[in-house]
Amino acid sequence: METGANARTAIVFPGMGPTRFADVAAFMLGNPSARRLVARADRALGYSLTDHFRDSGTDYTEAAQVAFMVNCLALADWAGEALGIEPQVCAGPSFGGKAAAAYSGALPFEDAVRMTAALARCTEDYFSREHTDIVTHSFVRVPEPRLRELLAELEGQEEWYDLSCRVDHDFHMVSLREGKVDWLQARVRSAGGLSLYTMRPPMHSAAFEPLRRRAAEEVLDGLEFADPRLPVVDDHDGTVLTTGEGVRTMLLDGFVRALRWPVVVETLLRLDVARVCVAGQDSLFGRVPVTTKNFTVVPVNPRVAMAPQPVRSSGV
Repeated sequence: METGANARTAIVFPGMGPTRFADVAAFMLGNPSARRLVARADRALGYSLTDHFRDSGTDYTEAAQVAFMVNCLALADWAGEALGIEPQVCAGPSFGGKAAAAYSGALPFEDAVRMTAALARCTEDYFSREHTDIVTHSFVRVPEPRLRELLAELEGQEEWYDLSCRVDHDFHMVSLREGKVDWLQARVRSAGGLSLYTMRPPMHSAAFEPLRRRAAEEVLDGLEFADPRLPVVDDHDGTVLTTGEGVRTMLLDGFVRALRWPVVVETLLRLDVARVCVAGQDSLFGRVPVTTKNFTVVPVNPRVAMAPQPVRSSGV
């Protein structure tokens, strides 16, 4: 797309999907930015991040979550050095908010590492005891009017649900009882849609207010949030955050408020953003039409960072 004289760049840290050590090992062990941050993370954690990540048995272990956040920040550093990316604003939908807090300067890197690890433990313990029958199911190609019909059917059956994410106009995530997932998949198919995956633990629902309180008391109340050097766009309502308290609230609200990526896009457009650099392993936010139709997307992932790069012109 064409960019005007006032066009700006945003850096986006994506939400976390299933990640295997084998997918990122070469980057974590071979990229200079990654090696530096992994060494600092090791000291903050008191254990080897790569060793624990390599031995992880599931997709969202403590080590896997910390590694994802560290890799996002390392990729952002690499993008600055190798590609000359100099963003004027940042966003971090869902899990990406943790990396955004560190990159923007609202949290020191070591605090962000320890926070990510502690939140992973807190969340795992909470969902081992509470809402054990709730999952979050994602699906695409179901426009808003048809979605409302599906949700009305759930209400008619007196089934609990919560709309947890709006990724695009036809891409949604709904939290509901696991026993209703087969029903929802069938209704999505009948609407011409496609079910993608079912997440456990679930995410982004007002029903998880006790988890928000616990995370605030046990994890975030011990941290000092500074005013960010780079504005952060809240992934729930598109507000531009310029205070440490605002970033802290955004992170806690991630437990109980729905992610609304289209409103983030609207805010970025109002800020004259024309290019977004997506720093991290991303299968959603840099690929959905609401992003690709509005911005030039620069994907920065481990594969890109480890590929041979052309020599940047000095302009001479």
